[in-house]
Amino acid sequence: MKVVITHWVHEEVTTFLGSFAQVKAPTTPGQVWPQDRVLLEAADADAVITCMADSVNEAFLKACPNLKIIAATLKGYDNYDVEACKQHNVQLTIVPDIIIPPTAELAVSLALGIIRNVRQGDETVRSGNFTAWRPLHYGMSLSGAVVGFVGMGNLGQAIARLLSPFGVSEMAYYDQSERHTPEGWSGPAWKRAGLQTLLSSCDLIIVSLPLLPSTQHLLDSKALESLRPGAYIVNIGRGSVVDENGILDALNSGRLSGYAADVFEFEDWALASRPKDIPQALRQHPRTLFTPHLGSAVDNVRKEMSMKAAEQVRSLLAAEVPEFAVNQVKQV
Repeated sequence: MKVVITHWVHEEVTTFLGSFAQVKAPTTPGQVWPQDRVLLEAADADAVITCMADSVNEAFLKACPNLKIIAATLKGYDNYDVEACKQHNVQLTIVPDIIIPPTAELAVSLALGIIRNVRQGDETVRSGNFTAWRPLHYGMSLSGAVVGFVGMGNLGQAIARLLSPFGVSEMAYYDQSERHTPEGWSGPAWKRAGLQTLLSSCDLIIVSLPLLPSTQHLLDSKALESLRPGAYIVNIGRGSVVDENGILDALNSGRLSGYAADVFEFEDWALASRPKDIPQALRQHPRTLFTPHLGSAVDNVRKEMSMKAAEQVRSLLAAEVPEFAVNQVKQV
């Protein structure tokens, strides 16, 4: 049997897979095969291990008639056509919540970076013009801040736990489900709020929602008009939950003091209307801070994610139900 990995993974993962299958994978660290190369390699494959850079649709599945499983090394699978996988009797699996802690850490890093003007300070030092302290780059403190969470699932709650020791004064959240403050929680109680109320009352807003039809452009230009003047937004969920052009307008108008993101609209392959790139004016805006989808970019975490995906492959090929299956398939 043949397993194709679309991106570079640790040697331990390919060794594990090689114990029961022929493995084809990029060998250069950081390398991701383009889709035409993936389709070439996967045309006769039994399994494909994919990553965030990949997307799976009807055309992909038709081009890989022997495919039994797609093991995705991710948790949010909005770029994967689950119904098409079901129709082709292809198992789709994801990875568990091991990505939550590092993603929460990055969210807090971005929050601190944008409210404390870390990018601007770094540029000042590197400019060669820094001689001593000057009354510049004054920002905002988390101590006493009102923080709002657009999405209070596992990721939002993990971020809240990390932020609490900074002395945040209030925490509000917008979510379809009611979330209760955990027993023994020592920080401020979580207060559920409508989106407009949250935007108008919070100093820092952290977006951690998945991309769904109901969440696409949830924070559009109209919604952003409700922002408390001087607020900051951090997007760690999905790029298209915000309207990046609306974000740019809010920055230019002064309603938004800063925008930090690890996710971007152009990454959301499943949307036919997605842009091809980050708007240039947003990318170059001085009050922004961006990272290239580094939420899970911790070495041991990525290794564990890849190994979990490999274990899903072994389970299915051994006629077992994978632990992290998204859909149901018929055993053949």
